[in-house]
Amino acid sequence: DKFLISIIGLDRVGVVSGVTGYLFETGANLADSAFAVLGEGFEFSCIAEFSAGADEEEITAGLAALEAVAGARITVSRFPFALARGESATITHVVNISGGDRPGLVARISEVLVEYGANIVRMSSKRTATEDGYDYRTRFAINLGEGRLA
Repeated sequence: DKFLISIIGLDRVGVVSGVTGYLFETGANLADSAFAVLGEGFEFSCIAEFSAGADEEEITAGLAALEAVAGARITVSRFPFALARGESATITHVVNISGGDRPGLVARISEVLVEYGANIVRMSSKRTATEDGYDYRTRFAINLGEGRLA
């Protein structure tokens, strides 16, 4: 059984260790996973494979009992997709952009990437305070398949 596990909460030391330790102890094998600090919060997501008979409610209750994620929003749902990534999920290029922050920046950049046939595999961004307002740094890991650069 494959499950998508998503946890959002107040960041603290031990989140990744607590969650992955619990999953290991219950027999889960992690496939893709991601963790990020977002402001004062965190977001952890993963695909976990369990032996047959695993139950969303049991997994959710076990995670909710962990001190490291006390008060977090925990979502566990069946993952209906294959675990193997297709060719369009292979990162072929990385685009880093930095400059002044303004609304719509990620939307406009992603539209340009679509025009070039780029598949966004991963994206991260960070807004930091400066003397003049905010600086925005965005990183797109993309796939430009064969023939897309022509």
